[in-house]
Amino acid sequence: MHDEPNLSRDASRPAWVVRLAAARPDIVWVAPFMGYLLLLGLQDLLPREYMPVAIALRGVGGLWLFWIFRHYFMPLGKAHWPIALFAGVLVAAGWVAGQHWLNGIHLGEKSLGGRLFLFPGMPDDEYPFADISALSCYSQIVLRITVAVITVPIVEEIFWRGFMLRALISWDRFEHVPLGRFTWFSFLGTALLSMFQHPDNWGVSIFCWFAYNGLFYWTKSLRCLMITHGVTNLALYLYVLAAEDWLFW
Repeated sequence: MHDEPNLSRDASRPAWVVRLAAARPDIVWVAPFMGYLLLLGLQDLLPREYMPVAIALRGVGGLWLFWIFRHYFMPLGKAHWPIALFAGVLVAAGWVAGQHWLNGIHLGEKSLGGRLFLFPGMPDDEYPFADISALSCYSQIVLRITVAVITVPIVEEIFWRGFMLRALISWDRFEHVPLGRFTWFSFLGTALLSMFQHPDNWGVSIFCWFAYNGLFYWTKSLRCLMITHGVTNLALYLYVLAAEDWLFW
């Protein structure tokens, strides 16, 4: 099944969306994630008291871009709730356990759990809510978890499983590659590229992408992966709040 635009319904859509989707189908799959990343940069530009605003903007912005192009995505597939719930919790547990395991392995003075060598600095595990009001603290917690459970799974799965797994098979004609087609190059390539998205957790990010990719090959369902990803993020944030293990915040 190809994800080509349904031209019979294009008349009801904004003209610029129709033109863009026809000329650059890759942008349809990339824009929600890239828009989210651009808005993520606001947190470094705004004062700390405006952090809830920055979090809300990236959450709403990513969902808005997904909504704009929603007609151009192929059917997202079945939810597979039992599988998604189990896999999501399992990946979250593996993320935490794997990171702490890597933190304990040292090569000379460097820990395998440290920040990816291409990125400067060190991972931050300090309490993130010092010197801010209780309202700002609780607002950040609620908004951050909400965005991580709703927006992030949608925009990331559309990009990584919907686009990149196929683009690394046929970059110029990715839209003709069926969802869930396996090649070693795309399987390994996306996992390695995920390190750049998670430089503080690069080792467990590879494991996570192996798990997500494998589940996607099995279910061939983006909806299932969105739910799995959301459950992973929810379980991870609940663990952070319960254990106060701020390394994963």
